[in-house]
Amino acid sequence: MTTAAESEKEKPSGLIPSLYRRFQHGTAALESPFLLLVRVYWGWQFAQTGWGKLHHLSHVTQFFSSLGIPLPGFSAVFVSGLEFVGGILLIAGFATRFVGLLLAVDMLVAYITSDLAALAAILSDPDKFYSDAAYTFLIASLIVLVFGAGRYSVDYLIWRRCDC
Repeated sequence: MTTAAESEKEKPSGLIPSLYRRFQHGTAALESPFLLLVRVYWGWQFAQTGWGKLHHLSHVTQFFSSLGIPLPGFSAVFVSGLEFVGGILLIAGFATRFVGLLLAVDMLVAYITSDLAALAAILSDPDKFYSDAAYTFLIASLIVLVFGAGRYSVDYLIWRRCDC
């Protein structure tokens, strides 16, 4: 076991380590505001996309049929609803990691069904992968899946109130 005095001796001292620790603390304070920004912006984008699909279900169903997606009518309603409701839940920061998982899978399926070549080019031709519309939606979904909602969310309020 190390004592408090020994722990203090193990920490690097001097101007550079001290400044770097302050930098780390300062940037760590940006985590929740950044996650809020990601959730609100991309939640809004998902909600708008889902809303647009819900209002043009026949076109979405035809598009899904052309891609060979099974049960295109059901799939169109499901994906539209997922993106609309999922976007709203992201904005609120409610069930964020679960919604992030569902939306990430949605975006992976979008890659697989509509532009498999772009997905396959992730290492060989990254520009092709990055230029697909699903890319930024996928990254935003993965950010909230991995990092959660942050302090400015319904998830955080629930977590603080219960012994979860």
